[in-house]
Amino acid sequence: MLKRKSTYLLPTLIALACQGAYADNNMTDQKKDADDVIVVTAAEQTRQALGASVITEKDIQKMPPKNDISEIIRTMPGVNLTGNSSSGQRGNNRQIDIRGMGPENTLILIDGKPVKSRMAVRYGWRGERDTRGDSNWVPADMIERIDVIRGPAAARYGDGAAGGVVNIITKKTTQEWHGTWNNYINQPTHNDEGATRRTNFSLMGGLLDNLTMRLYGNLNRTGADARDINYNHVIDPRVKPAGREGVRNKDLNGLLHWDFADKQSLEFESAVSRQGNIYAGDTQNNNPGSNPLVNKEYKHETNRMYRRTYALTHNGYWDNGVSTKSYLQYENTNNTRLDEGKAGGTEGLFAKDAKFKTTKYDNLTVHHETNLPLNVWVPQTMTVGAEYNHQQMKDPTSNTQTTTEGGSIPWIKDTNRSTKASAGLWGLFVENNMELTDTTTLTPAVRFNHQSESGSNWSPALNLAQELGDYFTLKLGAARAYKAPNLYQTNPNYLLYSRGQGCNNVSGKSCYLLGNKDLKAETSVNKEIGLEFHDNEGLVANLTYFRNDYRNKIDAGSKPIGTAIGGTNPNGTPSNYANSKIFQWENVPKAVVEGLEGSITAPLSSTLNWRNNITWMLQSKNKRTGDYLSIIPQYTLNSAMDWQATDQLSLTPSLTWYGKQKPRKYNYLGEKVHDSSTNQLSPYAIVNFSGQYQFTKDFSMSAGVDNIFDKRLFRRGNSVTLIDPNTNSVKSYGAGAATYNEPGRSFFISTNLSF
Repeated sequence: MLKRKSTYLLPTLIALACQGAYADNNMTDQKKDADDVIVVTAAEQTRQALGASVITEKDIQKMPPKNDISEIIRTMPGVNLTGNSSSGQRGNNRQIDIRGMGPENTLILIDGKPVKSRMAVRYGWRGERDTRGDSNWVPADMIERIDVIRGPAAARYGDGAAGGVVNIITKKTTQEWHGTWNNYINQPTHNDEGATRRTNFSLMGGLLDNLTMRLYGNLNRTGADARDINYNHVIDPRVKPAGREGVRNKDLNGLLHWDFADKQSLEFESAVSRQGNIYAGDTQNNNPGSNPLVNKEYKHETNRMYRRTYALTHNGYWDNGVSTKSYLQYENTNNTRLDEGKAGGTEGLFAKDAKFKTTKYDNLTVHHETNLPLNVWVPQTMTVGAEYNHQQMKDPTSNTQTTTEGGSIPWIKDTNRSTKASAGLWGLFVENNMELTDTTTLTPAVRFNHQSESGSNWSPALNLAQELGDYFTLKLGAARAYKAPNLYQTNPNYLLYSRGQGCNNVSGKSCYLLGNKDLKAETSVNKEIGLEFHDNEGLVANLTYFRNDYRNKIDAGSKPIGTAIGGTNPNGTPSNYANSKIFQWENVPKAVVEGLEGSITAPLSSTLNWRNNITWMLQSKNKRTGDYLSIIPQYTLNSAMDWQATDQLSLTPSLTWYGKQKPRKYNYLGEKVHDSSTNQLSPYAIVNFSGQYQFTKDFSMSAGVDNIFDKRLFRRGNSVTLIDPNTNSVKSYGAGAATYNEPGRSFFISTNLSF
């Protein structure tokens, strides 16, 4: 009854609150109404926060990504690419990880609207998903800019933003007709690495005096690495870790913008995208020799993601500088893939009779926010809002694990369990940017969330910016962030089984891992303090200390909650793995992430600009076990020179230097790892060079070399400990931190034609 009542309250809450929760596409530049009154939204102020970075269209053109814009976002302070789990499984599926909080705590937005397609991918024993993430649904050439927000400012964006927010802003419509045609080719110098070919177009202009349109399309193909790329580098020759998968992207997007009244507009947007993999042989547990389908499917598609979105957006500018934004977005994702095993060592392996099955995930978001300029006591801009989100999933593949061998679990069905799961979340939000003096800005905020599965949560925040003289600014922030459990974690019908390889603290015994409907939401208290220097010549430098104290992090259970009853072999005889221990997802009491971020931007001359940033991770660990939350570098240094050599020619050399990376400390049995599983990844550097030449105002070409000195890394396995199949004893054949491939030298050329 409570769930239904929460849903029925939605229209009333939206009507009464007239406000919104994400700062969305209001993370836009300052807007002017017809009377040239500048409207500065609270979200625009957030974008100026200490933990904010902006990647411009020019930045993307100078160093175009090979495949995914995460390749550019990773060069921002506080950002790395990691897998979902510290086990290293699915090691080459690396996604955006902000401040070591993990990819699941990075919220991806497109024009301020949430992107949740990766939630359609099954969630594994150690928090891994076989997903490419959600940062590749917009072609790089269609992006106006990318806003990356870290730390306390990210807490205002609601569910899933504990680490940070990446807001991808697409190019807007214009009244004047024009179009673009862009092409990109990347060619590695090593034949065992995949090459990229990409082409896209856009067309926009006015249909009527008050009606404009935009249409773009994209085709992209990145080949898979050779199946044996890592075979000469593995810890154990029986373990065959795959290289990087390839991907085929197809995107089509259409938008209509209607200025139906003075300072009032409506936008209708529809988009469809398809991402298909090009299989490279990954099997999650690195034992493909036992499955002939692995060889058969190499270079074929084994999974496809179809994403469709429909959005209606209203923007209004009213008297006295008030502005409003409302949108309704429906996101539908179909995750079609070959059926995989869900039990222990076979998890991620194709089933013997594997067929394509589809998981359907629907995400509906209703959002409204109002920005109110006020002059009560001090000048201030208040943002108030409300949002409702409903997600539902039908997964016919993940809930099919039977209980025949390990024994029956009294409170769930042995077979034919429900394939459906859903949750609703609504929130109310208030943020106020107060100009206490000409040099002091105070921003208090609070957000209330209620999720139908995990209950209610308050997320307060407070940010202060204080100018210290002409050259220094002190910025402080504290906020409580929130992440609801996903639909797999709370689903009591989602069952994983292992004969021992996946179980914690039950060596030699089988076990189950169940969804837990009583999970609490993950929360974190995020604090940062920073000092920024800026002079009149354009020199900007800052240093920020941050600490995130994690509460109720969701992890696979470490203590059994019961024992299964019985268990039989296929022939009906008693099973050797009967009476399995039963675990479930649980909340880990405490974890902590702590580090430093620094940056320096120095204009060395009128034509030469030097950009640098560094991130130093002081700690990232589960306080109960002491294990690391992510396998990430101890430090990351990014440095680039922007040289405008002539009016037409610009050159950009760049360097990224990664510090040592440590593997997880404990195996799946809760025991300290040893032997090769303790191997660290040594520091390494990647040097790139690119140049852009503007032949005419309508045609430019970029070309360059990625990884000039050909520094390659090879995946040596996962960072987990394995069981020796000959002796049934636990031995460390893990790869330590060497769980991913870093591609070698490659050359690229990109052309941009507008008309």
